[in-house]
Amino acid sequence: MSNKVRLIKKTSRTFLLTGLVLAVLSTVALYFYTKYQLENELEEVLYSTEARVENALKSGKTVGSLPPILEVSEVKILKDRILKDTVIYDPSQEEMELFREYSNYRKINGKNYQITIREMVVESEDFLLAIVLSNVIIFGLAFVFLFYFNTSRNLQLWHPFFKNLEQMKRFSLSSKAPLELVESDVLEFSELKNEITTLTNKVRADYENLKQFTEDVSHEMQTPLAIIQAKLDNIINSQEINEVQFEQITSIQKDIQKLKQLNKRITILTKIDNNQFVTVENVNLTEIINNKVESFKELKMSKMFHASNEMLNASMDPYLAEILINNLISNAIKYNNSEEVITIVSDKSSFVISNFGEKALEHPSKLFHRFYRESNETKSTGLGLAIVKKICDLYQFKVSYKFDKMHHIFSVNFSTK
Repeated sequence: MSNKVRLIKKTSRTFLLTGLVLAVLSTVALYFYTKYQLENELEEVLYSTEARVENALKSGKTVGSLPPILEVSEVKILKDRILKDTVIYDPSQEEMELFREYSNYRKINGKNYQITIREMVVESEDFLLAIVLSNVIIFGLAFVFLFYFNTSRNLQLWHPFFKNLEQMKRFSLSSKAPLELVESDVLEFSELKNEITTLTNKVRADYENLKQFTEDVSHEMQTPLAIIQAKLDNIINSQEINEVQFEQITSIQKDIQKLKQLNKRITILTKIDNNQFVTVENVNLTEIINNKVESFKELKMSKMFHASNEMLNASMDPYLAEILINNLISNAIKYNNSEEVITIVSDKSSFVISNFGEKALEHPSKLFHRFYRESNETKSTGLGLAIVKKICDLYQFKVSYKFDKMHHIFSVNFSTK
């Protein structure tokens, strides 16, 4: 999630990077183009002056020299023309100045002339810097204006999308309040809004139907199970039955109890899924643990030892707190060797229970899945630990399992920080 960025920020970042690249490229291009134009203009002045001098000589006029700007002299031989830079001392500025020098050799009226023209090179660096700086300022102001205009416009265009996204985040199946989605004049956003409305209505309708079905099935199962149990009790109490019949009836009673337990646990899971446990209290889990340990000790089901350094409290529904502790202890008893001691350790923020095990689980990642049993020989509904996980997820507790030193160890961290 840390690599995710907001849409507006991403588009703005793209705009900034694109604008920066264009600004740099345009500034560099302007610098070299202006420099080229200045140099080209300077050479045109030199060529133009040389042409005027040549025309004057052809007309028989006397052209005097004006060093270092203009020098006209007769020479014996003609050479190739020369265009170069040269440095000449300027007495007015008392410093060396850069000149562009153009020397051309011509035969005019039967005489060989060397025409040398020099033109002071404008200190183009300052000139270019001024042009570039002006370009940067103008470009920057325009860029800032376009950036804020583009961002505000994007925010306005995307407002319905962000608004509807917030509504989707608040969407809850347990709430019957309709989604207050915003209409948009953008076709895609309008279609998205219509699809969200259709989808959420269908999901909510399917959820309500499934919820009602689960509740109805759970409720309707209780009555026939109770009737079957009552009839079996009547058969046992009112008739003489042989040993085979007694074993068969006892087996049926066990299956009925298993069905009752399965029905009860499915009901609990359904209520948790439907957010029907809204009561939140500061529950004393240490007291619940002690009571459960004493109860199981009285039944002589297993040996248990509870060590508590500090009082363990948690903000949750008291009924779910009872179920959470009961399921963890019951699971430890169910899979523990009766000769081994079940150890429970609790402090102000955690609960740890360990029981003896001959080997590690083959699929520990599936341990908290519904109806998962490590072995088909285990007489379990496969829902006890699933309920534990569901309760922990509801209150953002952290439940974990590990196998260490021939012991299955379950831990629950009640700290939500």
